[in-house]
Amino acid sequence: MDNSLQNVVDTIVAATPGLPDPHALARWSPALSGDIDIRILADGSWTHDGDLIHREGLVRVFASLLRRENDGHYYLVTPAEKWRIQVERHALVGVDCEFVDDVLWVLLNTGGRCQLGGPNRLHVPGEEDQECAKSGEPFIEVPNGLTAQITRAAWYRLIDAAQVEGDTAYVISAGEKISLGAIG
Repeated sequence: MDNSLQNVVDTIVAATPGLPDPHALARWSPALSGDIDIRILADGSWTHDGDLIHREGLVRVFASLLRRENDGHYYLVTPAEKWRIQVERHALVGVDCEFVDDVLWVLLNTGGRCQLGGPNRLHVPGEEDQECAKSGEPFIEVPNGLTAQITRAAWYRLIDAAQVEGDTAYVISAGEKISLGAIG
């Protein structure tokens, strides 16, 4: 790990006792510290200075400190620092889905999970969703302005759990009916 990335890691470790909850991250408002050459690729892998970050734990820490702000840029944020990074498509990837009781959870590539429904809206192609129409891939909104692309495997899991009403497939999560789009 080169010195600039090590300095960011050291700052994060010093400023963050454990991983922050998403609500705490939303309240932090340090001044911009600058840009750092960290990029999240379209497949969800992370790079620094063009080299893959292989340490899964480091990616998980960074993901827990990531938010997208109203300016459309992505930042790694601690109570004391804010570093702008680049994201090719979506910051996260939804790799699987599972029901726990009556709640449908999307499991993320960074080890976290997000409840489907409520503020975590599912976007599907063909539902007059401009952002989803650009990529043609389903995604879910997650806390702190982030989005997670739904992988094919996770999408098939949603389809397997779907019910059909008329020409629309849907799932129910925590009592909320969530459209998966038109069938046929």
